[in-house]
Amino acid sequence: MADIIPELFVVGAGPGDPELLTLKAYKVLQTAAVVLYDNLANQDLLALAPVACECIYVGKKPYGEYTPQEVIHELIREKALAHGRVVRLKGGDPFIFGRGFEEMLFARSHGIAAHYVPGISSMQAVGFEDIPLTHRVVSEGIWILTGTKKDGQLAADLRLAMQSNSTLVIYMGMKKLPAIAATYVQEGRGHTPAAVVQHASLPHRKLAIGRVQDLPALVAAQEITYPAIIFIGDVVGVGREIPGL
Repeated sequence: MADIIPELFVVGAGPGDPELLTLKAYKVLQTAAVVLYDNLANQDLLALAPVACECIYVGKKPYGEYTPQEVIHELIREKALAHGRVVRLKGGDPFIFGRGFEEMLFARSHGIAAHYVPGISSMQAVGFEDIPLTHRVVSEGIWILTGTKKDGQLAADLRLAMQSNSTLVIYMGMKKLPAIAATYVQEGRGHTPAAVVQHASLPHRKLAIGRVQDLPALVAAQEITYPAIIFIGDVVGVGREIPGL
């Protein structure tokens, strides 16, 4: 029996559609001894792993049940040392609000080689709704923020981003959506075009689009819940009519 080589691959599963998985991620999954996957990774991807591969759910549902990070770390250590190649399959890109680098640092601290495989970020899937993240003249860049910091407060950079001529992308912001909309109104920017997208690359995707001040009502009407991503900026209005503008 060959010597076991403990290693961790932190792999981005992309925004949901299995066909958006990268070729490198596809090859890594085919050689996995263990896959630790979350609720944002399409479970159809598990079929790519070898028949003997052990697949373990370690999901963290927003504001609901979750697997503690400490448990995930221990599974990485235990399974890599016992079985070899562990794949940590994470939705979107694991280095964008995914704690993927934390897991790599933990693995390396225990003598386990760790590798990063980028994934298509969930925010990029908004393109399927004909919303570009940047557009010449309209948007000069992108701000990517978390809607809720570790202390539960809105990110302080929100007000800074509002002053720029850039697209604002907010992850994990649904619970703070009323506060986000109110902040824009307070700054006199409530009419800024905005959208909320859920399951952007999948057949059951949902979209709410309008003015940022109206987003809470629009999201309720479309029955959009979390996880979803908020997009704010003039790029949302390119090529379409926005009610109220």
